[in-house]
Amino acid sequence: MPETGLLIAMLVMLMGIGAFAGVLAGLLGVGGGIVLVPAFFYAFQTLGFGGPQLMQVCLATSLATIIVTSLRSLHSHNKKQAVEWDTLKGWALGIAVGALVGVFVAASLRSVTLQAIFGCLGLVIGLYLGFGRSEWRFAETMPSGITRAILSPLLGFMSVLMGIGGGSFGVPLMSLYNTPIHRAVATASGFGVLIAVPSVLGFLTLDIQEPPPYTIGAVNLVAFAVVVAMTLITTPWGVKLAHAMDPKPLKRIFAVFLIIVALNMLRKALGY
Repeated sequence: MPETGLLIAMLVMLMGIGAFAGVLAGLLGVGGGIVLVPAFFYAFQTLGFGGPQLMQVCLATSLATIIVTSLRSLHSHNKKQAVEWDTLKGWALGIAVGALVGVFVAASLRSVTLQAIFGCLGLVIGLYLGFGRSEWRFAETMPSGITRAILSPLLGFMSVLMGIGGGSFGVPLMSLYNTPIHRAVATASGFGVLIAVPSVLGFLTLDIQEPPPYTIGAVNLVAFAVVVAMTLITTPWGVKLAHAMDPKPLKRIFAVFLIIVALNMLRKALGY
């Protein structure tokens, strides 16, 4: 049983992480996972939980929170009839298969390797957020056939290796295939459910070495509960801020922040 003081410190840090992730999600439409994974990693390390599979715990716990937030988001968007259900159905199997493969790959990798992967993919997302253009296009319609068969599992696979939902890869991908941004964001929330549910079920079966307290499989229950509660409270605050100011310069600031976080993760992975 961990000391009371350590548990209190853990709760306080997780409340701050959840509050920040919720505001960002509402303000910029950026999924919480891209913030939660590095935040969990630094918080657990600061509290003295630095086991050899710490990154697996961070990925799994982030994805567990995404189940709740993505379902809530999908329900809200569906009420506005913004979800592209045909796209969601066509991509569902591939995304779920890719997510499950991602769990098995993540379970076999060292924590430092997962840090390096997160850093590299985080750089890609940060650069796209900072320098991507809304007019960029691959094609005028969403792909089908062999292209979809390749891209759908790849989306699920890469998302699990980063502990993120459907937004960070799904929204840019759909935008590049000429999907209006509001429909891309709505449909990506469904991608998040398809990524998170099978991957969390897989992560719950893992036997993690030296996990933080109250961890089942690779999912830390304290972090999950606290972060979900805080994001449900603070996401509407971010939405209000988004309507009160221009989010475009804020998105560029966040892109810089994400690039710095990704570079720092790479630095740690390289042992510096």
